[in-house]
Amino acid sequence: MVRYGDPGVGPNPGPAWGGLALTRGETRVLRYLPTNLSAREIADELYVSVNTVKTHQRHLYQKLGARGRSQAVERARALGLLAPSARRR
Repeated sequence: MVRYGDPGVGPNPGPAWGGLALTRGETRVLRYLPTNLSAREIADELYVSVNTVKTHQRHLYQKLGARGRSQAVERARALGLLAPSARRR
């Protein structure tokens, strides 16, 4: 398990979401959430089943307190788990 906030782990020391650990699989799926890839396409990229991707997504949403993909991306960026968007607002 990857536990952000542990010394030398993750980009943001001191997790702001209660210290819940992200598994390696959840971390891998999280990196694909900002893309326009479907769950099937993410599964193909990671060589896992679609059910595995959907399970990781569901756990990520719970851990980030998000209701969907875009909100999970927004919260992950705010926590430093994902790089800021390259898009200008």
